[in-house]
Amino acid sequence: MIKIYHNPRCSKSREGLSILEDSGKEFEIVKYLDTVPSVSELESVLELLNISPLALVRKNEAIWKENYKDKTLTDTEIIAAMVAHPKLIERPIVINGKKAVIGRPPSEIKNII
Repeated sequence: MIKIYHNPRCSKSREGLSILEDSGKEFEIVKYLDTVPSVSELESVLELLNISPLALVRKNEAIWKENYKDKTLTDTEIIAAMVAHPKLIERPIVINGKKAVIGRPPSEIKNII
């Protein structure tokens, strides 16, 4: 089952959702600001994406700039920050089985569906 971590207020996330809708395939929408991923769920997503936790952070968010930007953080601390402040999680993330992409640009999603 395809899964999209979606923020309806984000234009790139809406574009990603539209790509999935147009694909005709079944998928699950996770509104991650409402249903915040757990630490273990984020770790699994990072493993599928094959990136470091820092690479999944939206570094232009005010929360990041005000609280974390100039600190030296461990991967565990970065993941904890994303769980505490899910707005920091880059979006959209689409997972299809053992493949995952960050939909930036949204056309990346087509590579795994």
